[in-house]
Amino acid sequence: MTMSSTTDSVTVLTGMYAAEAEYLAAGGPGEASFDVLAPFFASNVELHQADALPYGGTWRGHKGMTQFFLTMGQVWETFDMVEQEFLATGETAVVLTQIRARARATGRELSFPILQTITVKDGQITEGRPFYWDTQAIADACAGTAPTD
Repeated sequence: MTMSSTTDSVTVLTGMYAAEAEYLAAGGPGEASFDVLAPFFASNVELHQADALPYGGTWRGHKGMTQFFLTMGQVWETFDMVEQEFLATGETAVVLTQIRARARATGRELSFPILQTITVKDGQITEGRPFYWDTQAIADACAGTAPTD
């Protein structure tokens, strides 16, 4: 582990989350351009979501990430990252995020943690694997929405 690789991972992630906030403030999926987020993701990025979720599956490349954000916008009316903690060692970062969200289909509100492992290589995110505490609770809150992947 080198200090620069640790700093680079955290810098990339904090930049990506700031860009995501900008993207959402500009209207988000279907309204804002993914271009503000694209520089933070490698062209061959893979995002692995739990299959039990309405947005489950593996999302690949910039096209996949664009579709993922569109699907998230269809599932969630709000999806706020309330608090985040970062731990980075080399190319691997772990991010603990507290979420407060409201499901579009049911109007149910949830608060839950997500723990993500994220790989950063050459200044870009190449892989993300979020782990949810209770996928069933999320699926139940979102009942009535069909996954698109």
